[in-house]
Amino acid sequence: MPNKLHKLPEDLRKTIASDKAVLELWEDITPLARNEWICWVISGKKSETRIIRIKKALSKMRGGMRRPCCWAGCSHR
Repeated sequence: MPNKLHKLPEDLRKTIASDKAVLELWEDITPLARNEWICWVISGKKSETRIIRIKKALSKMRGGMRRPCCWAGCSHR
């Protein structure tokens, strides 16, 4: 399957933009790392899962994590 770049969803974009440290990290990480964060968030089946993942992503990026941990990675690659 060819590489697939995911579009940044509005809810995740707003969350990232709301935190200066997270926005700085987001702008510094590679496009592949951004794609993995996006895929991790959107791959949740339920809206509750997505909300939880957005909150976790914000917390993890605030702590300096550059990629989602303990996740197999984007299945669309």
